[in-house]
Amino acid sequence: MLKRFSMSLEDTLLDKFDELIANEGYSNRSEAIRDLIRDIFVQKEWLHGDKETAGVAVIVYDHHRYELARKLVDVQHHDFECIVSSLHAHLDEHNCLEVIVLKGKAKKIQKLADSLISTRGVIHGRFIGTTTGKELL
Repeated sequence: MLKRFSMSLEDTLLDKFDELIANEGYSNRSEAIRDLIRDIFVQKEWLHGDKETAGVAVIVYDHHRYELARKLVDVQHHDFECIVSSLHAHLDEHNCLEVIVLKGKAKKIQKLADSLISTRGVIHGRFIGTTTGKELL
Protein backbone atom coordinates (compact mmCIF):
# COMPACT_ATOMS: atom_id res chain seq x y z
CA MET A 1 0.00 0.00 0.00
CA LEU A 2 1.33 3.41 -0.95
CA LYS A 3 0.71 6.62 0.96
CA ARG A 4 1.14 10.09 -0.40
CA PHE A 5 2.73 12.94 1.49
CA SER A 6 3.98 16.35 0.48
CA MET A 7 7.30 18.06 1.02
CA SER A 8 8.46 21.63 0.87
CA LEU A 9 11.85 22.47 -0.61
CA GLU A 10 13.58 25.60 -1.79
CA ASP A 11 13.49 26.03 -5.58
CA THR A 12 17.26 25.74 -5.94
CA LEU A 13 17.42 22.53 -3.90
CA LEU A 14 14.53 20.98 -5.84
CA ASP A 15 16.13 21.96 -9.16
CA LYS A 16 19.40 20.31 -8.14
CA PHE A 17 17.53 17.21 -6.95
CA ASP A 18 15.59 16.97 -10.22
CA GLU A 19 18.83 17.28 -12.19
CA LEU A 20 20.48 14.62 -10.05
CA ILE A 21 17.67 12.09 -10.36
CA ALA A 22 17.41 12.67 -14.10
CA ASN A 23 21.14 11.98 -14.46
CA GLU A 24 20.79 8.85 -12.31
CA GLY A 25 17.94 7.57 -14.48
CA TYR A 26 15.06 7.83 -12.04
CA SER A 27 11.68 8.20 -13.71
CA ASN A 28 10.20 10.20 -10.84
CA ARG A 29 10.97 11.83 -7.49
CA SER A 30 9.14 9.16 -5.50
CA GLU A 31 11.53 6.39 -6.56
CA ALA A 32 14.54 8.54 -5.76
CA ILE A 33 13.20 9.46 -2.33
CA ARG A 34 12.37 5.79 -1.60
CA ASP A 35 15.99 4.86 -2.38
CA LEU A 36 17.30 7.65 -0.16
CA ILE A 37 15.12 6.46 2.73
CA ARG A 38 16.22 2.84 2.23
CA ASP A 39 19.84 3.95 2.21
CA ILE A 40 19.38 5.63 5.60
CA PHE A 41 18.04 2.36 7.04
CA VAL A 42 20.95 0.39 5.58
CA GLN A 43 23.40 2.87 7.13
CA LYS A 44 21.70 2.37 10.50
CA GLU A 45 22.08 -1.42 10.18
CA TRP A 46 25.82 -0.91 9.76
CA LEU A 47 26.15 1.58 12.60
CA HIS A 48 24.99 -0.94 15.17
CA GLY A 49 27.28 -3.65 13.83
CA ASP A 50 25.25 -6.55 15.22
CA LYS A 51 22.68 -6.88 12.43
CA GLU A 52 22.82 -9.55 9.73
CA THR A 53 24.18 -7.74 6.69
CA ALA A 54 25.82 -8.45 3.37
CA GLY A 55 28.63 -6.94 1.39
CA VAL A 56 31.17 -7.34 -1.35
CA ALA A 57 34.94 -7.16 -1.05
CA VAL A 58 36.74 -6.46 -4.32
CA ILE A 59 40.48 -6.86 -4.54
CA VAL A 60 43.07 -6.62 -7.30
CA TYR A 61 46.42 -8.30 -6.85
CA ASP A 62 49.43 -9.65 -8.70
CA HIS A 63 49.21 -13.41 -8.44
CA HIS A 64 52.99 -13.69 -8.91
CA ARG A 65 53.59 -12.08 -5.50
CA TYR A 66 55.12 -14.73 -3.27
CA GLU A 67 52.49 -16.62 -1.28
CA LEU A 68 49.85 -13.88 -1.77
CA ALA A 69 47.17 -16.07 -3.35
CA ARG A 70 47.63 -18.64 -0.58
CA LYS A 71 47.36 -15.94 2.11
CA LEU A 72 44.13 -14.63 0.58
CA VAL A 73 42.65 -18.13 0.47
CA ASP A 74 43.72 -18.75 4.08
CA VAL A 75 41.95 -15.58 5.23
CA GLN A 76 38.79 -16.69 3.43
CA HIS A 77 38.94 -20.21 4.87
CA HIS A 78 39.41 -18.86 8.37
CA ASP A 79 36.00 -17.12 8.18
CA PHE A 80 34.37 -19.46 5.65
CA GLU A 81 30.94 -19.12 7.30
CA CYS A 82 30.82 -15.49 6.13
CA ILE A 83 31.79 -16.26 2.53
CA VAL A 84 28.76 -16.72 0.30
CA SER A 85 30.63 -16.84 -2.98
CA SER A 86 33.74 -15.65 -4.73
CA LEU A 87 34.66 -14.89 -8.30
CA HIS A 88 38.21 -14.91 -9.60
CA ALA A 89 39.03 -13.19 -12.88
CA HIS A 90 42.35 -12.90 -14.71
CA LEU A 91 42.82 -9.28 -15.79
CA ASP A 92 46.12 -9.82 -17.57
CA GLU A 93 49.18 -12.06 -17.30
CA HIS A 94 49.94 -10.78 -13.79
CA ASN A 95 46.87 -9.23 -12.21
CA CYS A 96 43.75 -10.88 -10.85
CA LEU A 97 40.49 -9.45 -9.65
CA GLU A 98 38.63 -11.23 -6.90
CA VAL A 99 35.09 -10.47 -5.80
CA ILE A 100 34.06 -11.99 -2.48
CA VAL A 101 30.40 -11.90 -1.43
CA LEU A 102 30.05 -11.76 2.34
CA LYS A 103 27.12 -12.25 4.71
CA GLY A 104 27.05 -11.97 8.48
CA LYS A 105 27.16 -9.52 11.35
CA ALA A 106 28.28 -6.11 10.11
CA LYS A 107 31.33 -5.85 12.36
CA LYS A 108 32.53 -9.33 11.44
CA ILE A 109 32.27 -9.00 7.67
CA GLN A 110 33.80 -5.52 7.75
CA LYS A 111 36.75 -6.95 9.67
CA LEU A 112 37.07 -9.82 7.19
CA ALA A 113 36.97 -7.43 4.22
CA ASP A 114 39.55 -5.17 5.87
CA SER A 115 41.78 -8.19 6.43
CA LEU A 116 41.59 -9.17 2.75
CA ILE A 117 42.13 -5.63 1.48
CA SER A 118 45.07 -4.96 3.81
CA THR A 119 46.88 -8.18 2.95
CA ARG A 120 50.40 -7.29 1.89
CA GLY A 121 50.58 -7.33 -1.91
CA VAL A 122 46.97 -6.39 -2.63
CA ILE A 123 47.17 -3.56 -5.16
CA HIS A 124 43.70 -2.16 -4.54
CA GLY A 125 40.64 -3.13 -2.60
CA ARG A 126 37.24 -1.80 -1.73
CA PHE A 127 34.39 -2.98 0.46
CA ILE A 128 30.76 -2.19 -0.20
CA GLY A 129 28.39 -2.92 2.64
CA THR A 130 24.71 -3.43 1.98
CA THR A 131 21.69 -5.11 3.48
CA THR A 132 20.15 -8.55 3.30
CA GLY A 133 16.88 -6.75 2.70
CA LYS A 134 15.15 -8.32 5.72
CA GLU A 135 15.14 -5.08 7.67
CA LEU A 136 13.58 -3.15 4.79
CA LEU A 137 10.47 -5.27 4.35
